[in-house]
Amino acid sequence: MELAVVGRGDFTLGFKLAGIRKTYEVTDETMDGTVRDTLDDKDVGILVMHNDDVSVLPAALQSALGESIEPTVVLVGGGETSQLREKIKQAVGVDLWK
Repeated sequence: MELAVVGRGDFTLGFKLAGIRKTYEVTDETMDGTVRDTLDDKDVGILVMHNDDVSVLPAALQSALGESIEPTVVLVGGGETSQLREKIKQAVGVDLWK
């Protein structure tokens, strides 16, 4: 399984420099299709996106990202800080921070 990153150029650049091969630089117009393709990619185990980028996606796709188990979707940056905590709680079955 591989790590994939979908986002704008400034977001994906650091991941490219770190050696992540599946980095997809997108615009608002291409984000929807790229995210769908990445969710369908059987080689992707973790999908990383910037939290602000999810807001430009259709509601149904936002819901699919939130419910996705494989690949696990990790949102970084932006306003929501409890998303990773909730994903870990969902996967492990217990809140590790309590």
